[in-house]
Amino acid sequence: MTILAEARRVIEAEAQAVAALADRLDSSFQQAVELILAGTGRVVVTGMGKSGLVGQKIASTMASTGTPAFFLHPAEGIHGDLGMIMTGDLVIAISNSGETEELLRILPVIKRLGARLIAMSGNRESTLARTADLFLDVSVAEEACPLGLAPTSSTTATLAMGDALAVALLVERGFKAEDFAIFHPGGSLGKKLLLRVEDLMHRDSAMPLVAESTLMKEALFEITAKGLGITGVVDSDGRLVGVITDGDLRRALERGEDILQTTAGHLMKRGAKRILRRELAAAALQLMERFSITSLFVFEGPQEERPCGVLHLHDILKAGIA
Repeated sequence: MTILAEARRVIEAEAQAVAALADRLDSSFQQAVELILAGTGRVVVTGMGKSGLVGQKIASTMASTGTPAFFLHPAEGIHGDLGMIMTGDLVIAISNSGETEELLRILPVIKRLGARLIAMSGNRESTLARTADLFLDVSVAEEACPLGLAPTSSTTATLAMGDALAVALLVERGFKAEDFAIFHPGGSLGKKLLLRVEDLMHRDSAMPLVAESTLMKEALFEITAKGLGITGVVDSDGRLVGVITDGDLRRALERGEDILQTTAGHLMKRGAKRILRRELAAAALQLMERFSITSLFVFEGPQEERPCGVLHLHDILKAGIA
């Protein structure tokens, strides 16, 4: 068998394991979600070896999507870390065989502490399954490993079950993108969902503005001094009536116009794209990409005509939003 053929076989075997898992979901899954939602404590995920690694990911996914959770290593648990479990917590114990020694040793303590127990296992007749309040079946027909030994299909199925739990809980809690961003403030996702236009815009004296009657030689100085490649043009009441960009200047020169002797009102382009200050910076980026522009003038509200700032593409990119 070729390398690619073997790789395809593995992927197909694991895909079939996950598909079979979906067909096997029953009321136990719904009861598990309801049990977690009704809990007053945290979700404690535990498992040994590969099951433990999958458990760490499940706990992490839950924690980042609105369900307080952490991972407890069962071997560390029997040496003192069981003190992390409190009354009101719910434990998800993962073991494909359901007979993992380190896991079985902590079950009596979990019960004594009054924590509810959900077993995620491939063996419904196991000690773990019989001890648990609820059993989630993650059994597979066969491992993708040709020796039938290395956890492959079974760990994939367990991971999928954990994701299904986390997402079902997310939906039931009404968890929103803004909530997700609060738990991810340092990454690009958090920046996209948290940073607003007002956080990045240039305002007050840093905002390039000239009057309609301003001569272009003065407007050129404003464009250069503010360093954004643009200036807004306002009427006598301070309302934005147009913009002039570096590109407008180049096109005027190509037409042979004597731009230094004309006014900003003559050279400006009307119909400037705008955005509100409370909009997400990511929305501003989408608008810039859609219209192939590099700057947006910012307004307080939809009916406001006086700009309160200007946002440049470079400001968005510097903030790590892309």
